Amino acid sequence: MRYKTIVGLEIHAQLMTNTKAFCSCNNEYGNDPNTNVCPICLGMPGALPVLNKSVVDYSIKAGLAFNCDINKDSKMDRKNYFYPDLTKGYQISQQDTPICENGYIEITGDSGEPKKVGLIRIHMEEDTGKSIHTDDEKTLVDYNRAGVPLIEIVTKPEINSGNEAKEFLESLRATLKYIDVSDCKMEEGSLRCDVNVNIVDTETNTRSTIAEIKNLNSFRAVEKAIEFETNRQIAMLENGETEVKSTRRWDDSVEETILMREKLVQEDYRFASEGDLMTVELSDEDIERIRATLPELIAEKKARFMSEYDLNDYDATVLTADRSLSKYYEELAKVNSNYSLVSNWVINELLRRVESEEFTTDEIKFSVSDFNDLLNLVESNKINNNTGKKVFREMFETGKSPNTIVEEQGLLQISDTSFIEEAVDKVLSDNPQSIIDFKAGKDRALGFLVGQVMKATKGKANPQMVNELLSKKMSE
Repeated sequence: MRYKTIVGLEIHAQLMTNTKAFCSCNNEYGNDPNTNVCPICLGMPGALPVLNKSVVDYSIKAGLAFNCDINKDSKMDRKNYFYPDLTKGYQISQQDTPICENGYIEITGDSGEPKKVGLIRIHMEEDTGKSIHTDDEKTLVDYNRAGVPLIEIVTKPEINSGNEAKEFLESLRATLKYIDVSDCKMEEGSLRCDVNVNIVDTETNTRSTIAEIKNLNSFRAVEKAIEFETNRQIAMLENGETEVKSTRRWDDSVEETILMREKLVQEDYRFASEGDLMTVELSDEDIERIRATLPELIAEKKARFMSEYDLNDYDATVLTADRSLSKYYEELAKVNSNYSLVSNWVINELLRRVESEEFTTDEIKFSVSDFNDLLNLVESNKINNNTGKKVFREMFETGKSPNTIVEEQGLLQISDTSFIEEAVDKVLSDNPQSIIDFKAGKDRALGFLVGQVMKATKGKANPQMVNELLSKKMSE
């Protein structure tokens, strides 16, 4: 491996506070343009900001979840630059004293071993407004987003591939959602990521120039952009080419990074202390108060699920990736000790439907007790697995109990030997060639005959009994 990819990420996550960072305007996505605004977030002369305490609490909560040191004294700064959606001509941010420093997120590296990716800092700041470009080449500005609270999370350049970046971001997003700090909806702009990439030739120690990639709207785009930049910069090094530091954008349609602008000089934001806001001073008691609000985090919960419920790595990973799903699993596991069966149904049936219907577990129409009744029907062979899935689908759509559905539709599984034997004899009589194929070693013949018996019994026959009777009679 002659070339090594070096990646640093800058992630902006909007915080789920009720109001904006420095005023009492609603922090709510999707309202009519320029309705969640006031003189403070519009930057009117003489309007004074007041720091939202929840912004501080949420920032500390994220820092603690990511193993950061919490600075007891931090201050707000003015970051000066011009852009149409920046109402004041500066952004309130943090420069030299961020609220959190020196954290890490652990991922599985490309080597397959655990890897800690360091965090340089997490700091508080406000979001800008949003420019909207119309088809007739006009630009409109919606200031609803101006002043919405953000944390910016800056990593050390310790990520070495697109795959590692994707896993890092998935872990970060899951944790932020887990602790109720951000909803992390990339499609709504509440989680945004910029990527810095360069390459080092490990034989000559020659390095390519860092390229910053913007406009990445998915984790897949992050992964693909890093892969593209890696190959582009390696080709430049091998051809002896050089370039100045640049900002590029990702074009999904061609899966390439496109040059936006070259950075010929270092940007000078003329940082200065924000004179209208006091220093944030924290005590040990303040930090411990927020630490006490942290839920059991994903890594800890995954280890507990594997130990307490004897789940494999995959099942534990899926079940603990979402806090509400893990809670639902545990509620079901309290009343059904067949933890593997519960996991199978929650992952393969419940989760699939929740995701496809864009539901939350709180919106499910049936109770945990009803779900357990369904599992008991399947486990006791009163209905077979396929019928169970059919019943589950109707439970999800109507909220009816499984016992009601089974009774209304006459779905109870038939285990009457004479009834099943009669159906088996009829199918064998109608399909003599399948008997010949079975005796010739064609295993698929048995599966075909089982299907014919199930069809003849309208899916009600006990599949295990059908298999046993067919195998016995054909062997005879």
